[in-house]
Amino acid sequence: MPILKNKRHEKFALNIFKGMTQKDAAIEAGYKPSRARYTGYRLATYGYIFDRVQELHKEAASDGIMTVRQRKERLSEIGNARLTEYVTCGPDRDLINVGPESPNTGALQEVTSRTEYDKDGAGVAVITKIKLHSPTQAIDLLNKMEKIYEAEGKAIIDNRVLNIYVNSDKAKNLTERLIEGERTSGDNHH
Repeated sequence: MPILKNKRHEKFALNIFKGMTQKDAAIEAGYKPSRARYTGYRLATYGYIFDRVQELHKEAASDGIMTVRQRKERLSEIGNARLTEYVTCGPDRDLINVGPESPNTGALQEVTSRTEYDKDGAGVAVITKIKLHSPTQAIDLLNKMEKIYEAEGKAIIDNRVLNIYVNSDKAKNLTERLIEGERTSGDNHH
């Protein structure tokens, strides 16, 4: 399916694909904020917009893109890693062991090694530094993925319908202006 011809519809579909609410997706696509909840709901019912969002999901699901599970596993690997997993202590010296069999290798941010020499040029010591990714940041991202930071009890379900019946064009125009949030001259109290 090609990009939708209506630019606002395409923008709305992209916003939904990115995870926005219907209301926010409509506002971001250029629709009036005062009508965004209804507009977002209405647009989401259009079959061609639904198809476009599904197509975007399929395009993003290539082998090169990490799945949600893979991202959680990698972040968990970072959060679970301990520096002691890469150090072997022996009677003569401590060794840094990092290889394919090492646990939580996704947590490694950097491994550097250098040899220090004495004044005669003989090798004295090999200094290896290991830097891990921040486990705190990994935990924070996992919490965000799980929506742990969102306040509980914020779900608002509002299925009310307001029907306004008018009997003239003048009343219709005035009602539409009021719905859009316009103040009429009778609203100005001093």
